[in-house]
Amino acid sequence: MHELSDTKASAVDDAFLRVDCYAGHRGDSEPLRLHLGQRQVAVTEIIDRWLAPNHRYFKLRGDDGGVYLLRHDSIEDRWQLVLYDGGGMRQS
Repeated sequence: MHELSDTKASAVDDAFLRVDCYAGHRGDSEPLRLHLGQRQVAVTEIIDRWLAPNHRYFKLRGDDGGVYLLRHDSIEDRWQLVLYDGGGMRQS
């Protein structure tokens, strides 16, 4: 396994991250768009999702080509960016 230089492994401050969601036909919310500071990233694909006792996790691909791992605290209704992988692509 190799590490990419564009990978951020630390959680991001709540003020930096906002997530717009879509309530699907079963009423479960799914991320639709991420707001990272002043930057907006549309979700183009939900690669994977899984549940933990008090959290839901989403592995997403954004319209910028990046892969994002988000954790949603269902009790506090709070989102956290756990991991970002830009795939070696640099944003200017």
